[in-house]
Amino acid sequence: MIEIEVKARANHERIKYLLNEIGARAIGMEHHCDTYYNAPHRDFSITDEALRIRIVNDRAVLTYKGKKLDAVSKTREEFETDVDAAIMRNILLSLGFVESGVVKKTRDVFEFENLVICLDSIDGLGEFIEVETIVESESDVDEHRTRVFGFLERLEIWQEDSIRVSYLEMLIGE
Repeated sequence: MIEIEVKARANHERIKYLLNEIGARAIGMEHHCDTYYNAPHRDFSITDEALRIRIVNDRAVLTYKGKKLDAVSKTREEFETDVDAAIMRNILLSLGFVESGVVKKTRDVFEFENLVICLDSIDGLGEFIEVETIVESESDVDEHRTRVFGFLERLEIWQEDSIRVSYLEMLIGE
């Protein structure tokens, strides 16, 4: 599975108004605590990969994100599975992985025409919007990435406003 994701800073009050105007459907609010890990055999900050345990409300998910596939978005291969957070943390630490940081956020989730729109309030960083969609094949990436950027333009967010670094990178100042 390939996740196409575009992120930008955004005023949530204004974006919620625009989402309501175009008929986006509110899904709900989520509370995330993401703990990121770095591998003992390669540095994910250099290889542009990510491994995290995300606790969403009361559910824990292990996520691996591969290298970014383009120069304008955060499009990359992604794998996820439910885990027991404490056990998975112990496994990773036992294998030599190290915790590289924690990101806490509140996320308001919306849906519009097979796009997931997330309004993220990040502790220590402020307000952002992420628009995501999933494709099965790299051959579908260009078309759907164009669709994501087109949607953001409806919200008066332009491609040059997009941010390719992760929240973790922003928090630790990389």
